Amino acid sequence: MGTWLTETFGLSVPVVGAPMANVSGGRLTGAISAAGALGMLGAGSAVSAEWIRTEGAIAAEGGRPYGIGLMAWSVKEHPEHLEAVLDLKPALVSLSFGDYSPYVEPLRAAGIVVATQAGTVADAREAIAAGVDAIVVRGAEAGGHGRNAVGTLPLLQAILDLTDLPVLAGGGISGARGLAAVLAAGAAGGWIGTAFLTCEEALTPETSRQRLLEADETDTVYGTVFDAASRAGWPDEYGGRALRNTFYDTWEGREESLKSDDEGHNQYVTATRAADPTAASLYAGQGVGALRSNTTAAAVVADLATYKNYLRAALTD
Repeated sequence: MGTWLTETFGLSVPVVGAPMANVSGGRLTGAISAAGALGMLGAGSAVSAEWIRTEGAIAAEGGRPYGIGLMAWSVKEHPEHLEAVLDLKPALVSLSFGDYSPYVEPLRAAGIVVATQAGTVADAREAIAAGVDAIVVRGAEAGGHGRNAVGTLPLLQAILDLTDLPVLAGGGISGARGLAAVLAAGAAGGWIGTAFLTCEEALTPETSRQRLLEADETDTVYGTVFDAASRAGWPDEYGGRALRNTFYDTWEGREESLKSDDEGHNQYVTATRAADPTAASLYAGQGVGALRSNTTAAAVVADLATYKNYLRAALTD
């Protein structure tokens, strides 16, 4: 049951731990890789190049392949992030959200596999033209930033029909059944983030963990409220899926006003520092309802590895 993903990176489980800013530090990245999947460092726009180097070194300690996720719009503002990644030479780099085309060849020339996330077929066509090595189908169900245009399954089918490039599937894959489903459709692996949010190796604060464990699949919302409040620089075309909270409800529909509202910005910053789930952003996908307890990366990967049982059962039936 090997795929392009397992064969390229020497994995035992066809899973990539999605790069999640403020969640996927070096410990979680390294733990996912040590368990047989491919961990990804989430290099958010607010981190320094030194943070990337330090956390990347932690991820590499076990000697297993790992990756780093970057946002193209942020790399344009912080070219030192790309320099740090080139110094580290991870096995995989994901570049998404903005014009990533200038960075593809420098990364590939360094021997790094380059992927990008696509939320529409048009995104996938751009990725093919840019010369990436793999495409990540990011469905609307997925947590964090991206498009809210198409669900994972219809988008996966369309992009698999479009290209012979390796395709990974992300969005709504909360366990082994979901992984089996996308593999059966033809994906080379699962791009999974939400399932790792409550791992002990994650950077997720304790108050956030509790809120995640309380949430069900209907508790997420997609929009730009938190980006307007944070003033981090996210382009409006890429909203984010997160848990709905009081702050979101207060400002939904008034995002343009929030961008210049200092009181709202300060409230958000204060809540973020305090990890207050009533006002801070807590990015998660619709698979959040499957989270049942604090766990470990090894346990999550071991559970995902049972996808083979579901594939066999489907073939037997």
